Amino acid sequence: MLVILGFTMILTFMVLIMTRRLTPMVALILVPTIFGLFAGAGLGLGDMVIESIGDLAPTAALLMFAIMFFGIMIDVGLFDPLIRFITRFLGNDPAKVVLGTAILAGAVSLDGDGSTTFIITTSAMLPIYLRLGMSPVVLTCVAGLMNGTLNIVPWGGPTVRAASALGVSPTDIFVPMLPSLATGLVVSLVFAWMLGLGERKRIGSLEYSPAAAAEGAAATSGDPGSSRWRRIFGGTRVVRGTEVKPGALATLSTTGIVTVRGDRPAPAGAVVTAVEDQHDTMMADTMLHPDRPTLRPKLIWVNFALTMAVMVLLVLDLMPLPYIFMVGTALALVLNFPKLRSQADEIVAHAPSIVGVVSMVLAAGVLVGVLNGTGMVTAMADWVVQIVPPSMGQYFAVITGLLSIPMTFFMSNDAFYFGILPVLAESAAAYGIDPVEMARASIVGQPVHLQSPLVPAILLLVSLAAVNLGDHHKKVLWRATIVSLVMLAVGVLVGSIPFG
Repeated sequence: MLVILGFTMILTFMVLIMTRRLTPMVALILVPTIFGLFAGAGLGLGDMVIESIGDLAPTAALLMFAIMFFGIMIDVGLFDPLIRFITRFLGNDPAKVVLGTAILAGAVSLDGDGSTTFIITTSAMLPIYLRLGMSPVVLTCVAGLMNGTLNIVPWGGPTVRAASALGVSPTDIFVPMLPSLATGLVVSLVFAWMLGLGERKRIGSLEYSPAAAAEGAAATSGDPGSSRWRRIFGGTRVVRGTEVKPGALATLSTTGIVTVRGDRPAPAGAVVTAVEDQHDTMMADTMLHPDRPTLRPKLIWVNFALTMAVMVLLVLDLMPLPYIFMVGTALALVLNFPKLRSQADEIVAHAPSIVGVVSMVLAAGVLVGVLNGTGMVTAMADWVVQIVPPSMGQYFAVITGLLSIPMTFFMSNDAFYFGILPVLAESAAAYGIDPVEMARASIVGQPVHLQSPLVPAILLLVSLAAVNLGDHHKKVLWRATIVSLVMLAVGVLVGSIPFG
């Protein structure tokens, strides 16, 4: 009964968020509560949830202060040179922008921390997506794929967990998996390029041409209420709004206020209209305004040194990560905004992003608490082990790889690697399969695992990009599954994962 309730609860949650019947936060609270009552938790349900929320509190604190720290760095202009470099290098071609997103996310993912990867990738690339009218869901899909594929690095959580659970070396797990990792990255980059081509086909490459400008001018002057997107000069996308005088450049804003500057002349007769972009976010808003009052160009090297110090401390793991970001945020506020009022304004400015992600992390505590407290996770793990018939024993490594794809999505890495993997490895040993080979097979499901609502980093990503989690899942899950299957197949072909 617990197995049926566990899988049904996960399925119900996925259906509700993918069909947009409920927001992820509401679904994370209500669905587990209902199924927990069916499982007989009764009044003990509250204690289960509170205990789980207590375990997630450090994660919530980490994400809260990480968002604030990097948000401050964006406001003061630390990432502006990087974005200018990326835009000059990639131009206005959506296909190149998406591929650049994948490369950037892959490079930053080498630190093994998903939250940092998504903050940096989103802060650098989301403003470009908004300027070009590209879908932020493409950004989350590409970033999630690249980070999930690289999540098997030996200093990352899954490989360390597998090594600890089976008593083997992380290096012995990782090195033979390099061909699988390389192939998975190639497949992810191919997916990124195809998504980019789709965006190029949907919106075109935004480059100025007299004909396009004349067409945009005629269309906007003839029908200022039209809701159809049009191409106009300078790569600026416009939609229905307030008509302004020729020769002005309109800038999008999350507040719906149109900023107009006259320092860039338009072609003769062009008329510009603009309105709020519904996909915009507070984090990206500052990057849309090159003359924002929060810029601190004289402190760029100070902020760079502070950011590097925070990143080095993160990698060295000398102190708890939440505390590192707390201190970094406090120093960033004092250095850049010495006045009390300015500090308060800066904190409030990032409240929307913080509330969105922290609320989902805490709400995920309800799901985790019900899964663990009612015994659903244990029952599901036992059932998985029992359904593997003895005649399939020689294929235990491949079976483990296949099971890792859905199981690490439905449950935490801790539950899978410390609960299920040791039992599978013990059974596989009777057929001559080494624990290190089982560990290699167990990490191929990470591209799918990272998309799970139980992973705080993915909640951070969709919150920063203002993307619905269900929309993200629709685009990323089947692609992540293909990447995992390809990594498993390559592992079998090169012999790092035994087959028979």
